[in-house]
Amino acid sequence: MKEGEKDTEFVTPGEVLGNFSDFKPGRGAYVTDNTVYASLSGFRRIIHPPSDSSDLRSTVEVTGHKAHGAVPAPGSIVIVRVTKVMTKMASADIMCVGPKSVKEKFTGIIRQQDVRATEIDKVDMHLSFRPGDIVKALVLSLGDARAYHLSTAKNELGVVSAESTAGAEMVPISWTEMQCPVTGQIQQRKVAKVGG
Repeated sequence: MKEGEKDTEFVTPGEVLGNFSDFKPGRGAYVTDNTVYASLSGFRRIIHPPSDSSDLRSTVEVTGHKAHGAVPAPGSIVIVRVTKVMTKMASADIMCVGPKSVKEKFTGIIRQQDVRATEIDKVDMHLSFRPGDIVKALVLSLGDARAYHLSTAKNELGVVSAESTAGAEMVPISWTEMQCPVTGQIQQRKVAKVGG
C-alpha cells in the first residue's frame, strides 16, 4: 500500500485497528490496554512516520465516514477525551456514545461532585483526570452552553486510557492510581474498574 493510501477495510467504533507498540492512534482512533481501537466508522488508513521521526510507529486512522453520528442523551455511556482540568470541573470532548462515534463536536463537563460516589468533598480534579485522558462516563443531563453534564461516580466509569509523560500507555494498578510501564512512575487518577 502506498503512503497514506486508504485500506479497503471498513471498520466500526470499537474494532481493533492494531497494537499500540506498532501503531499510534490518529484521527478516529484511541488506545485502551495497549490496543488501538476505532472511534469512528470508516476506512482504516495507515500513515507511515516521516523519515526523521524518532517514533518509528505508523499512525493508524479512520477516514471517509459519512453516516450521521450518535448524539449523547441522558443515561447514555460515552467515551470522552479530557481537554482541560480546573479546580471544580474537567471539560472533555465526547468521542463516542455507546459503541457509536459522534460526528458533531459535543462537549461534556465532569463536575467535582460527579467524579465519584464517596468522599465527594475530598475530590481533587487534578488527581482525578489529566488532559488527553480517555474517560468512560455517564451522561447526566444537557447542561448549559451545550455542554453535557457527565458523571464517573460508578466503579466501572472513569479513566480507561492515559498516556504517561514518557508517552507510554499507563496501566491501572488500583482504582485511584495508574503506572507508567516504562518509568514506573505512578500518577493519581479516577480509574474505571475493568471487568468484574
